[in-house]
Amino acid sequence: MSEKKCPLNREQLEELTKEFPTPFHLYDEAAIRANARALKAAFAWNPGFKEYFAVKATPNPYLMKILKSEGFGADCSSYPELLLSESIGLSGEEIIFTSNDTPAYEYKKAVELGAIINLDDLTHIEFLEQCAGIPELVCFRYNPGPLKEGNAIIGNPEEAKYGFTRDQLFEGYRILRDKGVKRFGLHTMVASNELDAKYFVETAHILFDLVKELSAELGIEFEFINIGGGIGIPYKPEEMPVDLQMVGEGIRELYEAAGFTSLDLRMECGRMVTGPFGWLVSRVLHKKHTYKQYVGLDSCMANLMRPGMYGAYHHITVPGKEEQAHDFVCDVTGSLCENNDKFAIDRALAEPEIGDLVVIHDAGAHGHSMGFNYNGKLRSSELLLREDGTTVQIRRAETVEDYFATLDFKGLETFEA
Repeated sequence: MSEKKCPLNREQLEELTKEFPTPFHLYDEAAIRANARALKAAFAWNPGFKEYFAVKATPNPYLMKILKSEGFGADCSSYPELLLSESIGLSGEEIIFTSNDTPAYEYKKAVELGAIINLDDLTHIEFLEQCAGIPELVCFRYNPGPLKEGNAIIGNPEEAKYGFTRDQLFEGYRILRDKGVKRFGLHTMVASNELDAKYFVETAHILFDLVKELSAELGIEFEFINIGGGIGIPYKPEEMPVDLQMVGEGIRELYEAAGFTSLDLRMECGRMVTGPFGWLVSRVLHKKHTYKQYVGLDSCMANLMRPGMYGAYHHITVPGKEEQAHDFVCDVTGSLCENNDKFAIDRALAEPEIGDLVVIHDAGAHGHSMGFNYNGKLRSSELLLREDGTTVQIRRAETVEDYFATLDFKGLETFEA
């Protein structure tokens, strides 16, 4: 069993709170960089390998700039994500735009940046052509249906809203070929937070076989396959991380057996890149005992939605009490007027007291990014622990003024109810 640790101890965190009140998200630059290099090393055998960081996981330009310096591109799914990528100097084929139910202005921006367009449906070919034109390189997202199992987060492929069927792929690439397109990619992603290394090797195998069939029947060549993201992280202490070397070696063996020499491999991981290296730091406001024990924090689902949204597990520790007995069973709650606003249910902790800090682990992806303003809650700040040991704020906390900024209070003066 691995031990979940925060890079700062209780005294260091308390010192930090003097300048940055809780709650806040804290990220570890050195750990993110080391992890990024490990991912690239696992696929170094493929000269054209490219990781496109899934911006939706942690859409902060400071973190994106760190990853850009490590050679990562950006996987975008919206206009603001494209703008974030542009703001740090990414352009052209350093960006892949994978979206669904996409408005015209988003396609226009993606084409303007020269991004790789990854279409989600056969009808989107005509839509893209009309609103922005067909670029020289186009990719399709494949939904393998019953050929591949999904998992709890993304669901079964047959029930997922994403991607082309197999038959639609052949029709779609034929249409592109006949329109004069010469450069092609193929993409799929059918799981999220998957911890089985073999899953990703099997996904690559499916795409390798499909590329060969498409090329043979249509007379086209593919520049790359993109096996998506979906690599999970060990949220529970007893879980093990995905063995990246095993994934890389397994795909390399299939690649060589298939006789490929110039087909590039692409990925778009987000969660596993930053997830384990982010922490939500909060403070105990209240303790309550009714039919069970409750520990109430100064954070809520607005700061970390995953546990309340679908019962996801996030490990919780009380800094300074790591060595104490974990025999206090409680629900760890937030202040929303929703009973599912709970970070943990019946969790055994070292007993926290009012005023104690609490660290919620593995909050570096799909944490702050899924924040919202229900109940008028304000989203918290994001901090970055630099490699030199200093800490900087990379996103300030929201204010009441931010929350009210889109309301026209002056109009109330003449509004008759």
